Amino acid sequence: MNAMAAEPSAALPDRIWLKSYPPGVPAEVGAPTARSLGELFENSCRTWRTRPAFTSMGKSMTYGEMEDATRAVGAWLQSRGLRKGDRVAVMMPNVLQNPIAVYGILRAGMTVVNVNPLYTPRELEHQLNDSGARAIFVMENFAHTVEQVLARTKLEHVIVTSMGDMLGLKGHIVNFVVRRVKKLVPKWSIPSAIHFSTALSEGRHHDLKVENVGLTDIAFLQYTGGTTGISKGAALTHANLLANKQQIALWLEAAFAHRKRPEGMTFLCALPLYHIFALTVNSLMGVATGSNNLLIANPRDIPAFVKELGKYKVHIFPGLNTLFNALMNNKDFRGLDFSSYILVLGGGMAVQKPVAERWLAMTGCPITEGYGLSETSPVATVNRLDRKEFTGTIGLPLPSTEIDIRDEDGASLSLGEVGEICIRGPQVMQGYWQKPDETARVMTPDGFFRSGDMGFMNPEGYVKIVDRKKDMILVSGFNVYPNEVEEVAMSHPGVLEAAAIGVPDTHSGEAVKLFIVRKDESLTEAQVKAHCAENLTNYKRPRFVEFRTELPKSNVGKILRRELRG
Repeated sequence: MNAMAAEPSAALPDRIWLKSYPPGVPAEVGAPTARSLGELFENSCRTWRTRPAFTSMGKSMTYGEMEDATRAVGAWLQSRGLRKGDRVAVMMPNVLQNPIAVYGILRAGMTVVNVNPLYTPRELEHQLNDSGARAIFVMENFAHTVEQVLARTKLEHVIVTSMGDMLGLKGHIVNFVVRRVKKLVPKWSIPSAIHFSTALSEGRHHDLKVENVGLTDIAFLQYTGGTTGISKGAALTHANLLANKQQIALWLEAAFAHRKRPEGMTFLCALPLYHIFALTVNSLMGVATGSNNLLIANPRDIPAFVKELGKYKVHIFPGLNTLFNALMNNKDFRGLDFSSYILVLGGGMAVQKPVAERWLAMTGCPITEGYGLSETSPVATVNRLDRKEFTGTIGLPLPSTEIDIRDEDGASLSLGEVGEICIRGPQVMQGYWQKPDETARVMTPDGFFRSGDMGFMNPEGYVKIVDRKKDMILVSGFNVYPNEVEEVAMSHPGVLEAAAIGVPDTHSGEAVKLFIVRKDESLTEAQVKAHCAENLTNYKRPRFVEFRTELPKSNVGKILRRELRG
């Protein structure tokens, strides 16, 4: 279903949010400046050949070096028989090899399947089989997970990389520390695997064949639970992502209204590149503006993160409420020089007012909150970038974006009335990969995406989220779906019934709480948590387990999560 082809909305003919736009920001985006993301990348590499593009652990790669490495990756994939449209998975943290693999795949005309490196074998197997991925680039730290599912997937090629690859001589030390000192690489054995450096070397002996990649071709399968618990691939086309890049670029101009645009900006990339927020706001926007992305492989290590942060002049900092809060509680962070900060963007989860106020007082740069989803590439709304006040809203619809608040029957509601936030614009996905029924559930006949979030629009056009329509739990910006947690819990032989809800958590926004009715009275909380840890990645695991003799149910026997939430 193509949202770009939709007719203008009849519900909000005057688009009241336009009157609140920053000066100079147009209502609509123009035609794409490139025919594909690969072409966008190549243009940037030609324009800013000597500028740093990505920096990791003290090593920078220029746009020229990135052009050479990505060409080798794309040529190698083509030499192995992969063709335009084939899906290739990328399963690694924020290291130089990540953007090299991603842009190499795109330049070869293939589709990137982003994979969370911390996925369990069960989660990985589903995503690989659903996408039909033929190859995977994986960090050796997670190769043991691939090994466990390889025989049950369509994977033909496994390319394994080490943390220190691309770091020169320093890389040997990094690899020794990672493997031998910190022991972060579990044993694995995939006889057919090829090393990343070998693929690069071999790829340089082949020409990269130029594929006729168009705007409607799928660039990424970005997996999400959507508004239900089944993990689905949001099919994001080159047009979707190029449009969102342009929308953000137009909005970004307001940030320079009172600050001179630096020659060669630095983006802080602490959010994982496999997440849609960092993919677009860091990687694509960085490349489009000839900027340098400072990659942080492990943002949970706050002391090391702050030490790295102190070495660079950062201009643009996308982050999450939890990250901002953790940084402010570090004394070394409080001693940094924040004078270079131009823009701090908060997304993924609600920015709390106390955190925003404390951040502004500490750094002098406000956190500007925005909103989006995997299905919208992701940004749909953002607060003004030329203002310092915290609005407590998710901002205004971006250029060429329409927001309509609708009731259960799909009728448009008046200003101030709470309903489901529905989104239409060129950044809205084409649908869920090979799931027409799921797509039909979330796309309206007139081309709006039903977000599952409940909110209202005020008279100035600002949108405020008040609740979620579904039972989704939001943990540090990641969606957790109760159905999946419950299904895993129910697979334990000692569990009779299970129900999962989200409970408030000062660190992660929400945490998962699991209610259990035991089949085996000897079942313990530790056993339930251990079982969940085997089958769910960390952020999905229940933090709390409560045993009950029965769970509240409707008259047809459906478990009532709302009663458990109190």
